[in-house]
Amino acid sequence: MRRILVSALLATAFGSAQADFTIPGFELVQTAPVETTLKNADLRDPITVWSELFDNAKSEIVIGQFYAASVPGAPFNKVIERLAAAGQRGVKIRFLIDQKGVGLSEPDTLTQLKAIPNLELRVLDFSKLTGNGIIHAKYLVVDRKTAFVGSQNFDWRAFTHIHETGLRITDEKIVGQIHAIFEQDWNAQATLAQGRTVVPLQAKSLAAPKLEQGSFLLASPAAFNPAGVADSEAALPALLAEAQSEVRVQLLDYAPLSYGPKGTRPYYAVVDNAVRAAANRGVKIKLMVSHWNTEAPALAYLKSLAMLPNVEIRVVTIPKASTGFIPFARVIHSKTMSIDGKLAWVGTSNWAGGYFDLSRNLEVVMRNEQMAQRVAAVHEQIWNSSYAQPLDVNKNYPKPTKGREE
Repeated sequence: MRRILVSALLATAFGSAQADFTIPGFELVQTAPVETTLKNADLRDPITVWSELFDNAKSEIVIGQFYAASVPGAPFNKVIERLAAAGQRGVKIRFLIDQKGVGLSEPDTLTQLKAIPNLELRVLDFSKLTGNGIIHAKYLVVDRKTAFVGSQNFDWRAFTHIHETGLRITDEKIVGQIHAIFEQDWNAQATLAQGRTVVPLQAKSLAAPKLEQGSFLLASPAAFNPAGVADSEAALPALLAEAQSEVRVQLLDYAPLSYGPKGTRPYYAVVDNAVRAAANRGVKIKLMVSHWNTEAPALAYLKSLAMLPNVEIRVVTIPKASTGFIPFARVIHSKTMSIDGKLAWVGTSNWAGGYFDLSRNLEVVMRNEQMAQRVAAVHEQIWNSSYAQPLDVNKNYPKPTKGREE
Protein backbone atom coordinates (compact mmCIF):
# COMPACT_ATOMS: atom_id res chain seq x y z
CA MET A 1 0.00 0.00 0.00
CA ARG A 2 2.78 2.45 0.88
CA ARG A 3 4.46 1.85 -2.48
CA ILE A 4 1.19 2.67 -4.24
CA LEU A 5 0.84 5.88 -2.25
CA VAL A 6 4.39 6.97 -2.99
CA SER A 7 3.98 6.23 -6.67
CA ALA A 8 0.79 8.25 -6.70
CA LEU A 9 2.61 11.19 -5.16
CA LEU A 10 5.20 11.07 -7.89
CA ALA A 11 2.60 10.90 -10.61
CA THR A 12 0.45 13.74 -9.32
CA ALA A 13 1.56 16.38 -6.85
CA PHE A 14 5.27 16.08 -7.52
CA GLY A 15 5.00 15.65 -11.26
CA SER A 16 3.49 19.07 -11.83
CA ALA A 17 5.58 22.17 -12.44
CA GLN A 18 5.95 23.98 -9.13
CA ALA A 19 8.38 26.70 -8.11
CA ASP A 20 9.95 24.58 -5.38
CA PHE A 21 9.19 22.00 -2.72
CA THR A 22 9.14 23.57 0.71
CA ILE A 23 7.89 23.10 4.22
CA PRO A 24 8.26 25.84 6.84
CA GLY A 25 11.98 26.44 7.24
CA PHE A 26 13.20 24.06 4.52
CA GLU A 27 13.37 23.66 0.74
CA LEU A 28 14.41 20.36 -0.81
CA VAL A 29 17.03 20.87 -3.56
CA GLN A 30 18.25 18.27 -6.03
CA THR A 31 20.97 17.72 -8.60
CA ALA A 32 19.67 15.32 -11.24
CA PRO A 33 22.51 14.10 -13.46
CA VAL A 34 22.11 15.42 -16.99
CA GLU A 35 20.93 12.89 -19.58
CA THR A 36 18.95 10.92 -16.98
CA THR A 37 15.23 10.73 -16.21
CA LEU A 38 15.71 11.78 -12.58
CA LYS A 39 14.86 15.48 -12.78
CA ASN A 40 11.83 16.64 -10.77
CA ALA A 41 9.95 19.77 -11.77
CA ASP A 42 9.22 20.78 -8.17
CA LEU A 43 12.83 20.50 -6.96
CA ARG A 44 15.07 23.42 -7.77
CA ASP A 45 18.67 22.79 -8.74
CA PRO A 46 21.58 23.97 -6.55
CA ILE A 47 23.06 26.27 -9.20
CA THR A 48 19.83 28.29 -9.07
CA VAL A 49 19.59 28.16 -5.29
CA TRP A 50 23.25 28.94 -4.51
CA SER A 51 23.34 31.78 -7.05
CA GLU A 52 20.23 33.24 -5.44
CA LEU A 53 21.74 32.94 -1.96
CA PHE A 54 24.95 34.69 -3.00
CA ASP A 55 23.06 37.40 -4.90
CA ASN A 56 20.96 38.16 -1.83
CA ALA A 57 23.89 38.23 0.62
CA LYS A 58 24.19 41.55 2.44
CA SER A 59 27.09 41.18 4.89
CA GLU A 60 28.52 37.68 5.33
CA ILE A 61 28.90 34.31 3.64
CA VAL A 62 30.60 31.37 5.37
CA ILE A 63 31.33 28.12 3.53
CA GLY A 64 32.58 24.77 4.83
CA GLN A 65 33.66 22.21 2.24
CA PHE A 66 36.01 19.27 1.74
CA TYR A 67 37.59 20.72 -1.42
CA ALA A 68 36.93 23.06 -4.37
CA ALA A 69 37.02 22.16 -8.07
CA SER A 70 35.69 23.60 -11.30
CA VAL A 71 36.72 23.51 -14.96
CA PRO A 72 36.31 26.01 -17.81
CA GLY A 73 32.84 25.99 -19.33
CA ALA A 74 31.12 24.19 -16.45
CA PRO A 75 27.66 25.50 -15.45
CA PHE A 76 28.98 25.57 -11.86
CA ASN A 77 31.13 28.57 -12.79
CA LYS A 78 27.99 30.69 -12.50
CA VAL A 79 28.02 29.92 -8.78
CA ILE A 80 31.63 31.07 -8.44
CA GLU A 81 30.82 34.21 -10.44
CA ARG A 82 27.93 35.07 -8.10
CA LEU A 83 30.18 34.44 -5.09
CA ALA A 84 32.77 36.77 -6.59
CA ALA A 85 30.11 39.40 -7.24
CA ALA A 86 29.13 39.26 -3.56
CA GLY A 87 32.74 39.81 -2.53
CA GLN A 88 33.09 42.68 -4.97
CA ARG A 89 30.16 44.52 -3.40
CA GLY A 90 31.66 44.20 0.08
CA VAL A 91 30.23 40.97 1.48
CA LYS A 92 32.72 39.33 3.85
CA ILE A 93 33.37 35.73 2.77
CA ARG A 94 35.10 33.05 4.81
CA PHE A 95 35.83 29.75 3.09
CA LEU A 96 37.11 26.70 5.01
CA ILE A 97 38.37 23.51 3.35
CA ASP A 98 40.17 20.43 4.65
CA GLN A 99 43.90 19.82 4.33
CA LYS A 100 43.27 16.48 2.61
CA GLY A 101 40.92 18.27 0.24
CA VAL A 102 43.67 20.53 -1.08
CA GLY A 103 45.04 17.66 -3.13
CA LEU A 104 41.58 16.97 -4.58
CA SER A 105 41.02 20.62 -5.46
CA GLU A 106 41.69 22.19 -8.82
CA PRO A 107 44.63 24.61 -8.34
CA ASP A 108 43.04 27.12 -10.72
CA THR A 109 39.83 27.04 -8.67
CA LEU A 110 41.69 27.75 -5.44
CA THR A 111 43.53 30.59 -7.17
CA GLN A 112 40.22 31.95 -8.44
CA LEU A 113 38.70 31.85 -4.95
CA LYS A 114 41.69 33.53 -3.32
CA ALA A 115 41.44 36.39 -5.84
CA ILE A 116 37.85 37.24 -4.81
CA PRO A 117 37.76 40.54 -2.88
CA ASN A 118 36.87 40.18 0.81
CA LEU A 119 37.31 36.39 0.71
CA GLU A 120 39.56 34.64 3.24
CA LEU A 121 40.40 30.99 2.58
CA ARG A 122 41.64 28.79 5.40
CA VAL A 123 42.78 25.16 5.34
CA LEU A 124 42.04 23.02 8.42
CA ASP A 125 43.74 19.68 9.04
CA PHE A 126 40.75 18.10 10.75
CA SER A 127 42.70 14.89 11.36
CA LYS A 128 44.65 16.76 14.05
CA LEU A 129 41.42 17.00 16.02
CA THR A 130 40.31 13.37 15.82
CA GLY A 131 43.31 11.39 14.63
CA ASN A 132 41.91 10.45 11.24
CA GLY A 133 39.07 12.62 10.01
CA ILE A 134 38.22 15.31 7.48
CA ILE A 135 35.79 18.16 6.90
CA HIS A 136 33.30 16.06 4.99
CA ALA A 137 30.34 18.38 5.59
CA LYS A 138 29.16 20.50 2.67
CA TYR A 139 27.38 23.65 3.83
CA LEU A 140 27.15 27.42 3.76
CA VAL A 141 25.44 30.18 5.73
CA VAL A 142 24.42 33.60 4.40
CA ASP A 143 23.94 36.57 6.75
CA ARG A 144 23.25 34.13 9.61
CA LYS A 145 19.72 33.85 8.22
CA THR A 146 19.83 31.18 5.52
CA ALA A 147 21.89 28.00 5.26
CA PHE A 148 22.41 25.18 2.83
CA VAL A 149 23.35 21.63 3.86
CA GLY A 150 23.60 18.74 1.44
CA SER A 151 25.69 16.16 -0.35
CA GLN A 152 26.94 18.69 -2.93
CA ASN A 153 30.69 19.25 -2.76
CA PHE A 154 32.02 22.57 -4.10
CA ASP A 155 32.62 20.70 -7.33
CA TRP A 156 31.33 21.28 -10.87
CA ARG A 157 30.43 17.58 -11.16
CA ALA A 158 28.15 17.76 -8.12
CA PHE A 159 25.99 20.35 -9.89
CA THR A 160 25.68 18.57 -13.24
CA HIS A 161 26.77 14.92 -13.28
CA ILE A 162 26.03 13.46 -9.82
CA HIS A 163 22.75 12.74 -8.04
CA GLU A 164 22.77 15.02 -4.99
CA THR A 165 20.23 16.15 -2.40
CA GLY A 166 20.36 19.20 -0.17
CA LEU A 167 18.30 21.62 1.87
CA ARG A 168 17.94 25.38 1.78
CA ILE A 169 17.28 26.20 5.43
CA THR A 170 15.68 29.24 7.04
CA ASP A 171 14.84 27.61 10.38
CA GLU A 172 16.38 30.14 12.78
CA LYS A 173 17.66 27.69 15.39
CA ILE A 174 19.26 25.31 12.90
CA VAL A 175 20.85 28.13 10.89
CA GLY A 176 22.36 29.46 14.12
CA GLN A 177 23.73 26.05 15.03
CA ILE A 178 25.30 25.56 11.60
CA HIS A 179 26.95 28.95 11.90
CA ALA A 180 28.26 28.01 15.36
CA ILE A 181 29.81 24.85 13.89
CA PHE A 182 31.54 26.91 11.24
CA GLU A 183 32.91 29.29 13.89
CA GLN A 184 34.14 26.33 15.94
CA ASP A 185 36.08 24.88 13.00
CA TRP A 186 37.29 28.27 11.74
CA ASN A 187 38.71 29.05 15.17
CA ALA A 188 40.16 25.54 15.45
CA GLN A 189 42.22 26.26 12.34
CA ALA A 190 43.61 29.40 13.97
CA THR A 191 44.38 27.50 17.18
CA LEU A 192 46.30 24.81 15.32
CA ALA A 193 48.15 27.44 13.27
CA GLN A 194 49.41 28.88 16.55
CA GLY A 195 50.76 25.47 17.55
CA ARG A 196 48.18 24.96 20.27
CA THR A 197 45.81 22.03 20.91
CA VAL A 198 42.12 22.33 20.18
CA VAL A 199 40.27 21.33 23.33
CA PRO A 200 37.15 19.17 22.87
CA LEU A 201 33.91 20.97 23.67
CA GLN A 202 32.21 18.02 25.32
CA ALA A 203 32.81 14.45 26.37
CA LYS A 204 31.25 11.69 24.30
CA SER A 205 28.14 10.41 26.05
CA LEU A 206 27.20 6.74 26.19
CA ALA A 207 23.62 7.56 27.14
CA ALA A 208 20.86 7.35 24.54
CA PRO A 209 20.16 10.85 23.22
CA LYS A 210 16.92 12.64 23.88
CA LEU A 211 15.76 13.37 20.35
CA GLU A 212 13.75 16.48 19.67
CA GLN A 213 10.39 16.66 18.01
CA GLY A 214 9.96 18.88 14.97
CA SER A 215 13.20 19.54 13.08
CA PHE A 216 16.72 19.50 14.44
CA LEU A 217 20.40 19.40 13.51
CA LEU A 218 22.82 16.55 14.15
CA ALA A 219 26.58 16.79 13.74
CA SER A 220 29.78 14.86 14.19
CA PRO A 221 32.21 14.32 15.74
CA ALA A 222 30.51 14.63 19.12
CA ALA A 223 33.56 16.04 20.90
CA PHE A 224 33.58 19.14 18.70
CA ASN A 225 29.86 19.89 18.54
CA PRO A 226 28.72 23.20 20.02
CA ALA A 227 26.33 23.04 22.96
CA GLY A 228 22.83 21.98 21.95
CA VAL A 229 23.87 20.08 18.80
CA ALA A 230 23.21 16.36 19.18
CA ASP A 231 25.66 13.63 18.17
CA SER A 232 24.92 12.00 14.80
CA GLU A 233 26.55 8.72 15.79
CA ALA A 234 24.27 8.31 18.80
CA ALA A 235 21.15 9.72 17.17
CA LEU A 236 21.04 7.57 14.02
CA PRO A 237 20.65 4.25 15.89
CA ALA A 238 18.04 5.90 18.12
CA LEU A 239 16.04 7.08 15.10
CA LEU A 240 16.24 3.64 13.49
CA ALA A 241 14.97 2.19 16.76
CA GLU A 242 11.84 4.34 16.38
CA ALA A 243 10.99 2.84 12.97
CA GLN A 244 7.83 0.77 12.89
CA SER A 245 7.22 -0.22 9.28
CA GLU A 246 9.65 1.07 6.63
CA VAL A 247 13.06 2.71 6.31
CA ARG A 248 14.29 3.98 2.94
CA VAL A 249 17.94 4.96 2.61
CA GLN A 250 19.98 6.35 -0.31
CA LEU A 251 23.78 6.50 -0.03
CA LEU A 252 27.01 6.51 -1.96
CA ASP A 253 28.54 3.94 0.41
CA TYR A 254 27.37 1.62 3.17
CA ALA A 255 29.85 -0.53 5.09
CA PRO A 256 30.45 -1.50 8.75
CA LEU A 257 34.09 -0.57 8.25
CA SER A 258 36.22 2.42 9.14
CA TYR A 259 39.54 3.80 7.91
CA GLY A 260 42.62 2.85 9.90
CA PRO A 261 46.37 3.32 9.50
CA LYS A 262 48.18 2.02 6.43
CA GLY A 263 44.99 1.32 4.50
CA THR A 264 43.40 -0.95 7.10
CA ARG A 265 39.61 -1.14 7.44
CA PRO A 266 38.72 -1.67 11.14
CA TYR A 267 35.26 -3.05 11.90
CA TYR A 268 32.65 -0.39 12.75
CA ALA A 269 29.30 -1.87 13.74
CA VAL A 270 27.37 1.08 15.19
CA VAL A 271 25.10 1.77 12.21
CA ASP A 272 24.99 -1.76 10.82
CA ASN A 273 23.82 -3.16 14.15
CA ALA A 274 20.99 -0.63 14.25
CA VAL A 275 19.88 -1.43 10.69
CA ARG A 276 19.92 -5.17 11.38
CA ALA A 277 18.00 -4.71 14.63
CA ALA A 278 15.27 -2.81 12.79
CA ALA A 279 15.03 -5.52 10.13
CA ASN A 280 14.93 -8.26 12.76
CA ARG A 281 11.89 -6.72 14.40
CA GLY A 282 10.01 -6.60 11.09
CA VAL A 283 10.84 -3.16 9.69
CA LYS A 284 11.21 -3.17 5.90
CA ILE A 285 14.64 -1.81 4.94
CA LYS A 286 15.08 -0.49 1.40
CA LEU A 287 18.72 0.46 1.00
CA MET A 288 19.96 1.99 -2.25
CA VAL A 289 23.70 2.42 -2.84
CA SER A 290 25.93 3.49 -5.70
CA HIS A 291 27.79 1.05 -7.93
CA TRP A 292 30.98 2.33 -6.28
CA ASN A 293 29.85 0.36 -3.20
CA THR A 294 30.39 -3.01 -4.90
CA GLU A 295 34.11 -3.25 -4.15
CA ALA A 296 35.66 -5.61 -1.61
CA PRO A 297 35.54 -5.67 1.34
CA ALA A 298 32.32 -3.63 1.54
CA LEU A 299 30.51 -5.90 -0.92
CA ALA A 300 30.68 -8.90 1.40
CA TYR A 301 28.90 -6.95 4.15
CA LEU A 302 26.25 -5.70 1.72
CA LYS A 303 25.56 -9.27 0.62
CA SER A 304 25.33 -10.39 4.23
CA LEU A 305 22.82 -7.64 4.98
CA ALA A 306 20.80 -8.40 1.84
CA MET A 307 20.27 -12.00 2.97
CA LEU A 308 18.32 -10.90 6.03
CA PRO A 309 14.51 -11.04 5.97
CA ASN A 310 12.93 -7.60 5.43
CA VAL A 311 16.03 -6.17 3.71
CA GLU A 312 16.17 -5.16 0.05
CA ILE A 313 19.29 -3.60 -1.47
CA ARG A 314 19.55 -2.08 -4.92
CA VAL A 315 22.66 -0.88 -6.69
CA VAL A 316 22.36 2.25 -8.82
CA THR A 317 24.50 2.81 -11.90
CA ILE A 318 24.29 6.14 -13.73
CA PRO A 319 25.28 5.78 -17.42
CA LYS A 320 28.32 7.50 -18.83
CA ALA A 321 27.67 10.98 -20.23
CA SER A 322 27.46 11.37 -24.01
CA THR A 323 30.51 13.63 -23.82
CA GLY A 324 32.62 10.73 -22.55
CA PHE A 325 34.06 9.49 -19.28
CA ILE A 326 34.15 11.99 -16.40
CA PRO A 327 36.28 10.96 -13.42
CA PHE A 328 34.56 10.82 -10.03
CA ALA A 329 31.12 11.49 -11.52
CA ARG A 330 28.01 9.80 -12.92
CA VAL A 331 27.06 8.33 -9.56
CA ILE A 332 24.45 8.71 -6.81
CA HIS A 333 25.95 10.67 -3.91
CA SER A 334 22.84 11.73 -1.92
CA LYS A 335 22.66 10.79 1.76
CA THR A 336 18.97 10.63 2.63
CA MET A 337 16.56 8.58 4.73
CA SER A 338 12.83 8.46 5.35
CA ILE A 339 11.22 6.56 8.21
CA ASP A 340 7.59 5.43 8.12
CA GLY A 341 6.68 8.33 5.84
CA LYS A 342 6.92 10.59 8.89
CA LEU A 343 10.59 11.50 9.33
CA ALA A 344 13.11 12.77 6.77
CA TRP A 345 16.91 12.86 7.05
CA VAL A 346 19.09 14.84 4.64
CA GLY A 347 22.77 14.89 5.41
CA THR A 348 26.41 14.69 4.38
CA SER A 349 27.55 11.34 5.83
CA ASN A 350 27.96 8.00 4.17
CA TRP A 351 26.96 5.20 6.53
CA ALA A 352 30.37 3.85 7.42
CA GLY A 353 33.05 4.32 10.01
CA GLY A 354 35.01 7.54 9.84
CA TYR A 355 32.01 9.71 9.05
CA PHE A 356 29.94 9.76 12.25
CA ASP A 357 32.85 9.28 14.66
CA LEU A 358 35.90 11.07 13.20
CA SER A 359 34.84 13.61 10.58
CA ARG A 360 32.88 16.85 10.48
CA ASN A 361 29.45 16.07 9.06
CA LEU A 362 25.99 17.59 9.36
CA GLU A 363 22.57 15.92 9.21
CA VAL A 364 19.16 17.60 9.26
CA VAL A 365 16.21 15.66 10.67
CA MET A 366 12.66 16.78 9.96
CA ARG A 367 9.70 15.14 11.68
CA ASN A 368 7.38 16.28 8.94
CA GLU A 369 5.20 13.92 6.90
CA GLN A 370 5.19 16.11 3.79
CA MET A 371 8.99 16.23 3.63
CA ALA A 372 9.36 12.58 4.61
CA GLN A 373 7.03 11.48 1.82
CA ARG A 374 8.77 13.73 -0.70
CA VAL A 375 12.16 12.25 0.19
CA ALA A 376 10.61 8.78 -0.03
CA ALA A 377 9.19 9.62 -3.46
CA VAL A 378 12.64 10.62 -4.75
CA HIS A 379 13.91 7.30 -3.44
CA GLU A 380 11.06 5.43 -5.11
CA GLN A 381 11.73 7.21 -8.40
CA ILE A 382 15.30 5.93 -8.51
CA TRP A 383 14.43 2.56 -6.93
CA ASN A 384 12.03 1.77 -9.80
CA SER A 385 14.19 3.29 -12.53
CA SER A 386 16.27 1.42 -15.08
CA TYR A 387 19.39 2.61 -13.22
CA ALA A 388 18.67 0.49 -10.12
CA GLN A 389 19.12 -3.26 -9.94
CA PRO A 390 18.71 -5.65 -6.98
CA LEU A 391 21.99 -6.62 -5.36
CA ASP A 392 22.88 -10.11 -6.56
CA VAL A 393 24.42 -12.03 -3.66
CA ASN A 394 25.82 -14.61 -6.09
CA LYS A 395 27.52 -12.12 -8.38
CA ASN A 396 31.15 -11.07 -8.40
CA TYR A 397 30.87 -7.43 -9.37
CA PRO A 398 33.56 -5.85 -11.54
CA LYS A 399 35.73 -3.17 -9.98
CA PRO A 400 33.87 0.11 -10.48
CA THR A 401 35.47 2.83 -12.55
CA LYS A 402 35.85 5.98 -10.47
CA GLY A 403 38.85 8.18 -11.11
CA ARG A 404 39.94 6.82 -14.45
CA GLU A 405 38.84 4.44 -17.14
CA GLU A 406 40.34 0.99 -16.80
